[in-house]
Amino acid sequence: MLTYKAAYKKSDNITLGEVLDFPGTVSYGKTLDEARKNLADALVDMAETNILQHDPLPIPDPSRFDPEADLEEPIHLLLSAGNRLEIKTVETEI
Repeated sequence: MLTYKAAYKKSDNITLGEVLDFPGTVSYGKTLDEARKNLADALVDMAETNILQHDPLPIPDPSRFDPEADLEEPIHLLLSAGNRLEIKTVETEI
């Protein structure tokens, strides 16, 4: 499990969320709970994208902070590995 740092900002009628130590991982929600769920989903999507592109995952940095955040808290990424078999057919011309 990797533990990153999430920051949330209340703005008008939405809450903005960002994983401070996983660049590009942002989301929002109408409530804090919705923003938390959406940010967790975004973190999974970003991690899967990195893995599929053979890019490393960012190293968590607990010292990251956003002075403008209304709330900062840990956000956990649990990775599991398994076997995946993909079968492709190849068309050949005769």
